[in-house]
Amino acid sequence: MIHAIVDELVLRKNELIQPIETIYFGGGTPSLLTIEELQLLIDTIYQNYKVIENPEITLEANPDDLDDLKIEQLAKSPINRLSIGIQSFFDDDLQFMNRAHNAKEAINSLSVATRHFDNITIDLIYGIPNMSNEKWLKNLQIAFDLNVPHISSYALTVEDKTVLSNFIKKGIYPPLDENVAHKHFQILVDETAKQKFIQYEISNFGKEGYFSKHNISYWQGKYYLGIGPSAHSYNGKTRSWNISNNIKYIKSIQQKMLPQEIEKLTINDKFNETIMTGLRTIWGISLVNIEKKYGVEIKNKLIKNAQKHLQNNTLKIKNDILLITDKGKFLADGIAADLFQV
Repeated sequence: MIHAIVDELVLRKNELIQPIETIYFGGGTPSLLTIEELQLLIDTIYQNYKVIENPEITLEANPDDLDDLKIEQLAKSPINRLSIGIQSFFDDDLQFMNRAHNAKEAINSLSVATRHFDNITIDLIYGIPNMSNEKWLKNLQIAFDLNVPHISSYALTVEDKTVLSNFIKKGIYPPLDENVAHKHFQILVDETAKQKFIQYEISNFGKEGYFSKHNISYWQGKYYLGIGPSAHSYNGKTRSWNISNNIKYIKSIQQKMLPQEIEKLTINDKFNETIMTGLRTIWGISLVNIEKKYGVEIKNKLIKNAQKHLQNNTLKIKNDILLITDKGKFLADGIAADLFQV
């Protein structure tokens, strides 16, 4: 697999002519890779692409993969940012979500990581059945006490045909309560603000200087190249994605063939993506840019579709920027859907 990823990087070296600003090892469990394997991939990128000085290089990791030695080795590598999938600091929550690590491992990994890495983000999940407001507050306080400078936090969702979905149908667990999730979200917003975090995207909270450059590039519509099974790429005109089957992926790369599907984006696709991503960030949607890219008619239609949300104070327009309000943040996806070009 590693050699296939190296070969794909070389095969696609002419696709991304812009200098690389961020490198992200994520999806799956890249923390299982050895330092030598990670270094090989980074070296291949530097040998085949233009890379800016001091790029943000992030590694996703599970707490149970991060023992003291692994963290020390990573700290000596080019990786300068860790994304640790904590989810919760309580064992019953972690068991409920079928996580491999326990609360002690979560706290230990962070305690060691913060001694070696300045730039760390963690994931936390809220809206879990039987999670009280007090327990959610404790989760956040532990993160604050460990001096984590960035938190990505999401409401628990239930996918069809999963173990959790079956447990809820059988009454083993209570169904998800949107009111609980809404209350937890408000606690999250209030408590992170007290700790000088900035909610720069609806689910992302960072202290000054610790925003995720990689995620911002997605939200601002920059081009990106995804390497490996299931990885997605975007070049402004098309979106492509590799097949998910590992064996088929490797065989295809060995034959110097890219195992991908390509979707040509329509004007509506591009507009809707601009709305969906822009609305979730503190930078909002520039009405001037909308007019430049899509024309005055589409801009006026956007303002017309936004009227009920402007009147409800879930959207606002400030300096020709369409922004979501604090009242509208929990409803962002539904608001965005109202503004789409169909």
